[in-house]
Amino acid sequence: MTRVRATAGAVALLLGLSLASTGCDQAKEAAGGIVSSATAAAASAAQEKMNEIKGGVNANGDVKAGPTSTDGNRTVAEITATNPKDKTADYTVWVNFRDPGGNLLDAVVLNIDGVDAGKSKSGTARSNRTLTGDTKAEIQQAVRH
Repeated sequence: MTRVRATAGAVALLLGLSLASTGCDQAKEAAGGIVSSATAAAASAAQEKMNEIKGGVNANGDVKAGPTSTDGNRTVAEITATNPKDKTADYTVWVNFRDPGGNLLDAVVLNIDGVDAGKSKSGTARSNRTLTGDTKAEIQQAVRH
């Protein structure tokens, strides 16, 4: 009888550990789903913002992203627009923040207004939420208008 109780106790312990582990996995999956949803929402909002621009031209070659750093609890990157034209222009830039594996972590839209002809001007892209680990800023789309 003692052996049956010990076996039953061991089985109950293993079952409890298994359920706790499964619960942990489910919590991780749920958290990952929330982050994925937030990332998808940020990318969708960025696309909508870019779609609002009328009369602009593709200017990806005019814009460069600098290295990322942290400012408070946000990831930031300096974005520089260089205006090759002969009149002042405004830039609207969609910036993606990615992890080393290329996974999208966040997306933001930045305006750099009043870039003089033949000159450069910078602005700061700031993540919408706290990002952890190494991140890289990349230009998804830039429009000169």
